[in-house]
Parts: sequence; structure tokens; C-alpha cells
Amino acid sequence: MVYEMRVYHCVPGRLPALNARFTNVTLKMWKKMGIRPVGFFTDVFGDNCNNKLTYILEWESLAEREEKWGRFAADPAWHKARAESEKDGQIVARIEASILSPTAYSRMK
Repeated sequence: MVYEMRVYHCVPGRLPALNARFTNVTLKMWKKMGIRPVGFFTDVFGDNCNNKLTYILEWESLAEREEKWGRFAADPAWHKARAESEKDGQIVARIEASILSPTAYSRMK
């Protein structure tokens, strides 16, 4: 099992729009495609805490990630939904992504 941690740094004031997009669009698309989110998090304090969303996805393998994430990224329905959600302006300013492998002593395997 591998995990992907993604951190979305939003344009100031646009975190509510990102949360709405995940709630109303993205999660439904991911479910159909078999993309498995583990959890979503916002920062309680620290730098840029009001404009940042962190989430973790679970993958059986890097090959699964490549196939499913690639299919999602290329999906015309996703492109249309993303454009519609950004009609009032850009939502995400910057994305960080890391592929994580659990250690032998990790609770998540």
C-alpha cells in the first residue's frame, strides 16, 4: 500500500469554494473511479492555515495511482466541473504532492 498526501494552497478566501467542490463534485467522481480518500484536514494554526487543505489518498500500488489519477485528470466531466467551480476566480494557487510508504511500525500499512 502507498499513500499520497496532497496539500492545496488556496487563493486567499477560496478555501470554502474548494471544500464545496470536493463535497459536491470531486468525491462523487472519485467514488465512480475507485479513488480512495483516507482523510481531509485543515490546519488549526500555523502559516496559511485559513487557506490550506491537506488530504491523503490510498493506493494499492503506484501503477494503480497512475491509471486512476490519469483517468481522472483527463476526464472531460472533471474539466467542465472544475471550470464551473472557478467561474468566480481561481481556487488553488499551488499544490504539493508526496507519495508516502508506511514504515514497519506505522499504524497505517
